[in-house]
Amino acid sequence: MKEALKFKLTKSILTVLCLCLFISCSQNEKKETSINISSLLNEMVDRDAISRFPENNFRLKQESSYNRASKTPNDTVGWFINQDFNRKEKEEDVNFIRVEDINGQKEWVMMDHQGPGAIVRTWMPFLNAKKPNTTSIIKIYLDGAKEPTLQGNMLGLLNGTGLFPFPFAHKSLRSAVSFFPIPYAKSCKITVTEKPFFYQFTYREYDAGTNIKTFSLEEFKKETALIKTVGETLLTPKNTSEGNTLKLVETLNKGEEKSVSLTEGTNAVRNLSLKLEDYKDSTVTRSVVLKMEFDDKQTVWCPIGDFFGSGIGLNPFQGWYRTVASDGTMSSRWIMPYQKSGKISVVNLGEQPVNVELNATVSNYTWEQNSMYFNAAFKGEYPVATRPFSDWNYVTLKGKGVYVGDALTIWNPVKRWWGEGDEKIWVDGEDFPSIFGTGTEDYYGYSWGGMSNDFYEHPFHAQPNSNKYNKNNRKTEAEYGDRNTQKYSTETRTRALDGMPFGSSLQLDMEIWSWTKCDMEYGVGVYWYGDSNTTSNRKADSEAILKLIKTEKVLIN
Repeated sequence: MKEALKFKLTKSILTVLCLCLFISCSQNEKKETSINISSLLNEMVDRDAISRFPENNFRLKQESSYNRASKTPNDTVGWFINQDFNRKEKEEDVNFIRVEDINGQKEWVMMDHQGPGAIVRTWMPFLNAKKPNTTSIIKIYLDGAKEPTLQGNMLGLLNGTGLFPFPFAHKSLRSAVSFFPIPYAKSCKITVTEKPFFYQFTYREYDAGTNIKTFSLEEFKKETALIKTVGETLLTPKNTSEGNTLKLVETLNKGEEKSVSLTEGTNAVRNLSLKLEDYKDSTVTRSVVLKMEFDDKQTVWCPIGDFFGSGIGLNPFQGWYRTVASDGTMSSRWIMPYQKSGKISVVNLGEQPVNVELNATVSNYTWEQNSMYFNAAFKGEYPVATRPFSDWNYVTLKGKGVYVGDALTIWNPVKRWWGEGDEKIWVDGEDFPSIFGTGTEDYYGYSWGGMSNDFYEHPFHAQPNSNKYNKNNRKTEAEYGDRNTQKYSTETRTRALDGMPFGSSLQLDMEIWSWTKCDMEYGVGVYWYGDSNTTSNRKADSEAILKLIKTEKVLIN
């Protein structure tokens, strides 16, 4: 009897130990593969994911060729200096980290991050506006390896013609841009074999101890099928067909507002489309405003052109989160969750009645501890003087959230290029911005502003309109040399893997830096997720919109 009891007890203990060991191994296995190529690719097309604060905490950082003379806003000369690049023949140009001698060859170091991370965006321009060629070799060393994990032509590796396929990597307007994720567990060093020109390498800096499986070519090849699927998904964004579709079809008179209440309970708006009957007056995309309330708090107040990325007038383009169609239908696929209730309103601030059709698809959403509310706001200003040079604030946020995109529309009174200004993004009260860019067009994914005044689109950024060019009026070969950036231009960028988490604050400024002393108009729609306590310095201001529209009608004519 005692022997049997002893046997049963021993068996029970062994069973418990085996179970504990199994759980421990499972947790370790899960922990070890928590971030890898596969998880990041899936995250890229998971719209729900960006509505939640990241479980694996990180902050977005960037290495760029910004001018090292820019040290503090108190030094107004150094802070606004424009040379954010390196000239081969000028030894004094040192807008990079250092030069190393590796096996008897010079390599210029552009990034050297110690700790776990993932490259999520790269941008480099043509060395010459008319010639996309380079002989420089880019090398990416991971986890302290003496040999590069990746190497190839500096532009070719990252423009969709090399290892990383389109649309992850692609040729933008005179640029090589890549969003393919390159995770690493310990460190990442990026070099080139010739002195670098302009560059930007944007990466996630994870907390120490975050478990990451480092990128390898073997792992990359294993994910061929997933890469193809995600690429096709990005290029053919679909609206969800599941859920309850709510409709608002109304004529809005001057100053009138009409609303539709959303399905009660814990849900999310998954598709939102809006169409006006008439866009002949191009300022209608500024005078019709979208308002949204979730759980009795207004989180969206933004003109429709700035919300959907069309700018002034109807300028079609297709992106991952938004589409503006040629028939006038503007669509959004941002996930907008709420716990109890929601309401979407359309306001007509214009002088003339407008006919509006709005559709919102609502379905179930699992609200978790790290879930956040979607926000969108607008800032517009005229005149914006280009002298003295200045930083123009897009938005300042206080609280906790993730910044996910913007759409900038400017009016330029002259033909000469207007967008030399750099983005400067400060996170969580830091002394120097995490992101210090190299030019407004670089931030929006293209280069050689002036010559690049053509339409382009990509899942994560676009130029829907510039001067007279848009999707319905492309720049012809005969107009190749046209550098006219006069009148309205719209640039937009939305973020997936390069979303910007913040724990206490975020401030995004864009330099006003035109080659001409003049007065411009600036207007920007900004988008972010935040918890219920997150606030911004952007408020609903109908009077400011009315004043701006009055000016715009004069500028257009």
